[in-house]
Amino acid sequence: MLLPTAELSVGGTPVHAEVAATPASRNLGLMFRQSLPVDHGMLFVFEADVQQCFWMKNTPLPLSIAFIDAGGRIVNIRDMQPLSEASHCPIAPIRYALEMQQGWFGMNGVQAGEAVRGLPAP
Repeated sequence: MLLPTAELSVGGTPVHAEVAATPASRNLGLMFRQSLPVDHGMLFVFEADVQQCFWMKNTPLPLSIAFIDAGGRIVNIRDMQPLSEASHCPIAPIRYALEMQQGWFGMNGVQAGEAVRGLPAP
């Protein structure tokens, strides 16, 4: 399934993100993917503020996830282990979540409180 894409700026670094904005695309996420290109990720978009948790079932890639509020600010960031069913949850309501290769946020100096620019409207 081909997803729409968005060009984001995260801490000043350009990110090419596939946009998962439907229940079906959010449920599939990055499952079964074997690789991600550098500075590419998946942006999950929700219609309203949610306390949505994520897991890594059927996802063989180590990922990091940034939970993002409706104003485009990163609420918190978590690392997620491949194929794990452990839940990773935001510490506050979110409108978006961005999954990147594990460690991407740290390597780019991105932390909670930073703005993500270019987010699509829900």
